[in-house]
Amino acid sequence: MTRPPETDTPTARFEANRPRLTGLAYRMLGELDEAQDAVQDAWLRWSRHESEVLEPEAWLTRVVVNLCRTRLAALRDRRTDYVGPWLPEPVPTGPGGVDLGPSETATQRETLSLGMLRLLELLSPAERAVVVLHEAFDYPHAEVAELLDLPEATVRQHLHRARERMGSGRRRFEADAERAARLTARFLAAAGGDDLAALEQLLADDVEALSDGGGVARAARKPVAGRAKVARFVVGQAKNATAATITVEEVNAGVAIVARVGGQVVVVMAPEFDAATGELVRLSSVLNPAKFGAIPAQPPAR
Repeated sequence: MTRPPETDTPTARFEANRPRLTGLAYRMLGELDEAQDAVQDAWLRWSRHESEVLEPEAWLTRVVVNLCRTRLAALRDRRTDYVGPWLPEPVPTGPGGVDLGPSETATQRETLSLGMLRLLELLSPAERAVVVLHEAFDYPHAEVAELLDLPEATVRQHLHRARERMGSGRRRFEADAERAARLTARFLAAAGGDDLAALEQLLADDVEALSDGGGVARAARKPVAGRAKVARFVVGQAKNATAATITVEEVNAGVAIVARVGGQVVVVMAPEFDAATGELVRLSSVLNPAKFGAIPAQPPAR
C-alpha cells in the first residue's frame, strides 16, 4: 500500500522522525536549543541526500548522533568553566510540551531526568551514544554497533564501562508518576512548615541537593549533602520563595516543582525519590534564567 503523496515527501519523512531525533539529540547534549540545532543540521544533510537513502530512520539516527558527538566537545569546554554545578536545561514534557521521543518505559523516562542527564556528562561521547541508543531507544547491541560503526564487542564494553562510571549515582528511582506526585506534595508541605525534624524524615541519609545558578542567579556553588544539611538548605530556599507561585508540573518526563514570580520562572526543582523507601535522594534545582527558554511563563492548564 503506497502512502498518499503529501505524506511521502522528503519533508514529511523527515518530520515524522523529528520528535525522535530531537529526543536523541537532547539526551546526547542536555540542551534543547543545541539539540534542535543538531536536528536542523541533519535536515540540511537529508535535503541533499534523501534520494540516496534506503533506510531513513537509521540514516538520520547515525547523522544526528555523529553531529552530537562533535558538538559535545565544544559544549564540554564551555561547561568546564561553568560556575557551580551544571545541570541540563529543563524541558516541559506534559500536554502542550516538547515531544522528546519515546518515554513509555521507566528506563526511557529515566534517560530524560535531570539527574540521569547529569550522570551522562561523566561519559565519553561514544559511551554516551551507546547508553542513549541502547536504553532510551531500545536498539540492540548489534544495531548500535552498526549505527556507530563499531565492533559489537566494543559497544558492549562501552556500555559496561558507562554503567560502572555512573555507578551508585544511578539508583532505582520512583517511576510511578502518581506516587512521585504524592511524595512531592509531602515534601513541599514539610519544606514550607516549621518542623525541621518532619522534613528530615522524608530525606535519605545520603540525600544530595544540587543548585545550578550559572553564576547569574544566587545558588549554592557546591552540592549540599546529608540529611540535616539538606533539610536546612531546603527550609532556607522555601523562606526565600514566599512570594512565588508554586506548581507541580511534568518536566523531563517526571514530576517537577516550578516557582514563578510575576509570570517569570525563577526555579525548576526536580526531586528524585528512592523507589523502595520513598525517601528523597536528590534534589536538582535549576535557577539559571538562561535555561528557562522552554518552560512557559504561565503554568499549563489543568
